[in-house]
Amino acid sequence: MGKVAGIDSSTTGTTIVVCDTDTGAVLRQGHAPHPLDDDGAKPTETDPEAWLLSLGEAASGGVLEGVQAIGIAGQQHGLLALDAGGVTVRPALLRGDKRAQVQAAELVEELGGPAGWAEAVGAVPQASYPVAKLRWLAQHEPAAAKRVAEVLLPHDWLVWQLLGRPERRTTDRGDVSGTGYWSAATGEYRPDLVERALGHSARLPDVLAPAEPAGQTPEGLLISAGTGDAMAAALGLGLGPGDAVVSLGAGGTVFAVHPQALRDPTGTVTSYADATGNHLPLLQVRNAVRTLRGTAELLGTDLPGLSELALTSTPGAYGLVLLPYLEGERTPDLPHTAGTLSGLRRDSMKPEHLARAAFEGMLCALADALDVLRGKGVEVRRVFLLGPSAELPAVQRIAPPLFGVPVVVPQAGEYAALGAARQAAWSLGAVLGSRTEDGPPHWPLEGARHFEPGEDAAVGGAVRQQYTSVREHTHPGAFDALR
Repeated sequence: MGKVAGIDSSTTGTTIVVCDTDTGAVLRQGHAPHPLDDDGAKPTETDPEAWLLSLGEAASGGVLEGVQAIGIAGQQHGLLALDAGGVTVRPALLRGDKRAQVQAAELVEELGGPAGWAEAVGAVPQASYPVAKLRWLAQHEPAAAKRVAEVLLPHDWLVWQLLGRPERRTTDRGDVSGTGYWSAATGEYRPDLVERALGHSARLPDVLAPAEPAGQTPEGLLISAGTGDAMAAALGLGLGPGDAVVSLGAGGTVFAVHPQALRDPTGTVTSYADATGNHLPLLQVRNAVRTLRGTAELLGTDLPGLSELALTSTPGAYGLVLLPYLEGERTPDLPHTAGTLSGLRRDSMKPEHLARAAFEGMLCALADALDVLRGKGVEVRRVFLLGPSAELPAVQRIAPPLFGVPVVVPQAGEYAALGAARQAAWSLGAVLGSRTEDGPPHWPLEGARHFEPGEDAAVGGAVRQQYTSVREHTHPGAFDALR
């Protein structure tokens, strides 16, 4: 039995899990927070040295004792701009920094719109992307921008620090696919896009193969390639081709594991790479749990109460259909629309039917996003539901027949840290000569609950048909460009 550690350096703190290399069993854990802004909010920029201090605190008390290899998952879309001596020219710009909205729009326009970026790198720049942050830096802090000699992502910087700041800088294909200057389809950088954004060229880290280690610490501890937090979570969940994820936040995120990179000229599907050699095509839905919260407030209850109420109604909510486009929508592209409540009749105007319509509307919209992926050749054999709202009984009851495939609800866990540990075990096996060509070691997913469509599959199809009829009547052809 060996021991490996996974480190998740997230927006809020550092989490360490130490795992058995054979079984994945968690042997020890550690956690320490990252500093917040003066008002207690998540920062949009920070001194990266704080990450090292947090890591040291999380590892105190012998958490890493006996560990042979470490993997690091870092918050995606962060930017560390370094000078020729490897010193940061300013605090790190983090994922939540949205100052570069104008710069992202400028870059999109300069490359011919979403289709140009989809062809170039498989992703349309958003304010959070490093390529947009570089343009913001060039425009708003030109003196600092002129000093920039290289750029790293948060996990790249942490790996480099743990290795003793060697001459070689590295990254992985998963995290770098979210920069806006690396293509998941070609596996190559677009340095011209860095120069376009920053105004001059900059050094970029070497992209490692999935099982390729980044190196060893001065003490001989193996460090794997590391990856972004979403890619690490996919690895921690043990996702493979045929698996899709629906993550329920205020909005929704839908992605799946696919063998090839996708190019979507509309820019709706973002073509990320994963940490294993596959790809993670992703869509975002603007309205998910915000639909449930709004309905719960309207009915004077909370989410558990809304769930209980919805289950006293019947599939189809007596003909009541809610198009949940409360904040406009991204999938399909309807930024200025509003939600629609259709099918009001005297016998449907009851709280339980509105509650049911809210759950069905939210889940049908997410099923629409899954169908966009299916329409591009992505196989979806089962769906993993993530987020606190996945625990609601109404979600677990209604989702499987609407999605048309089995639904898995994992128990709460540190999946990004687990994925980083699994990558470390994979790299350790490669160094020790173990069989690694079949992918990372198999670690069972403990405690997950499985929900089948069962006999309700036909009913789910009828509910979706009812929803689609209202959607097409209200927004005719909205999905045509995505098919």
